[in-house]
Amino acid sequence: MSKLTELEEKIGYRFREQGLLRQALTHSSFANEKHMKKLSDNERLEFLGDAVLEVVSSEFLYKKYRDLPEGDLTKLRASIVCEPTLALCTREIELGKYLYLGKGEDQTGGRGRKSVLSDALEAVIGAIYLDGGFVPASDFIHRFILTDIEHKKLFYDSKTILQEVVQGNMEESLHYELIGEEGPDHDKHFLVEAVIGDQTIGRGSGHTKKAAEQEAAYQALLLLKERGLYVS
Repeated sequence: MSKLTELEEKIGYRFREQGLLRQALTHSSFANEKHMKKLSDNERLEFLGDAVLEVVSSEFLYKKYRDLPEGDLTKLRASIVCEPTLALCTREIELGKYLYLGKGEDQTGGRGRKSVLSDALEAVIGAIYLDGGFVPASDFIHRFILTDIEHKKLFYDSKTILQEVVQGNMEESLHYELIGEEGPDHDKHFLVEAVIGDQTIGRGSGHTKKAAEQEAAYQALLLLKERGLYVS
């Protein structure tokens, strides 16, 4: 089974024109390295998929949260379609392993890079839309993105929410500690702990300190939720 066919099985959609899926998975670094013709990478499909995602997610939120005003709907949509959350959505289908990357991009962690993964996910949406129309594209978005909304909102707002929980319920203050750095200068990976007083309550990693702190805060909130100290 080819890797394209394997991915089709995971996402539950069979392309009539499989070349669209291949293009959706083709990063600019691969296209440049292979001297492919102009516009062979996934950037145009990403542009289209982003627009489809905005329409589908907007309609979904409009119907699901009937009492929310426009400003709150906008913030909620942003939490769903932002780069880190979309990258999180790719884990279920292991999108990173199917990408066509240039050697340099691959060697420096491109398959796990949030920007690369989120762009590719939007490109897949664009490819499905071109191949089968709005309905299958919408079905894909509902299945892999518009699920567990409260959980994704928690992930998006993790640092802010954790700060509020700590200030409202605990005597000791919250801070983040950088406990390690991995990788060469062009592909740094930061390891961070969220600490209350002298107790570590969450750990995170990321290509930036901010991303690592967000992950640490998210893990901390999940722990506090288990202990009954936070209710979403």
